[in-house]
Amino acid sequence: MDDCIFCKIVAGDIPSYTVYEDDVVKAFLDISQGTPGHTLVIPKKHVANIFEYDPELASQVFARIPKIATAIKASNPDIKGMNILNNNGEVAYQSVFHSHFHLIPRYTDHDDFKMIFKDNSDNYDEESYKKVQKSIIDQLGD
Repeated sequence: MDDCIFCKIVAGDIPSYTVYEDDVVKAFLDISQGTPGHTLVIPKKHVANIFEYDPELASQVFARIPKIATAIKASNPDIKGMNILNNNGEVAYQSVFHSHFHLIPRYTDHDDFKMIFKDNSDNYDEESYKKVQKSIIDQLGD
């Protein structure tokens, strides 16, 4: 896509700090460096988000993430863990509409990166859980 910054990075029109590349994916340092080593993994094929993946592309992209994550962790003995995030849609904080996975090394629990999962379990009972469950299962089809 002509106006996609990640497509321009794949094409070599915009420089990047590439850490891994093959025929399917490109992994490069996120310019923000949320924590040192923060890396983005993108499919070279333009897909806006996870909802546009077919099973083959998903298999190919996801299969490479552990290798890249392991290399990042091994690159610095201070890395204690890693968050792997994929945001889909503006409401989910996606800002570049070319699918990408954030590999965010974690050094301590005070490294300026936070995720908050609110506990909404008090708003659910057995019936409401089953209603959500059925709604999802009905969409799977098989």
